[in-house]
Amino acid sequence: MPALLRIILPILLVSLWSPLAGAADEVVVKLTIKDHRFIPERLEIPARTKVILLVRNEDAEPEEFECLPLRREKIVFPGTEVRVVLGKVDAGEYPFFGEYHEATAKGVIIAR
Repeated sequence: MPALLRIILPILLVSLWSPLAGAADEVVVKLTIKDHRFIPERLEIPARTKVILLVRNEDAEPEEFECLPLRREKIVFPGTEVRVVLGKVDAGEYPFFGEYHEATAKGVIIAR
């Protein structure tokens, strides 16, 4: 094997493998909207790990997932699921709510 190929091949393999390694470092968490409530109301996630939140609306009306401390908001239409990237969240508690049904649609994200 030529010397140049012995140098380039390992670099090429590492660069192809790296995106796959990053995907393993994220956590997918599901949240459901039903009867104008979030299920579960207490959502525990790992701190400082990339978190993807999948929010599914099982109601007949739209709802909005809104988390002011994390600056995330997303409308979820009836019968659909949306993806909300929370990113790497520091340890703590982060309240969230549904803007259209604030009295019942509320919860908290707990990052540990």
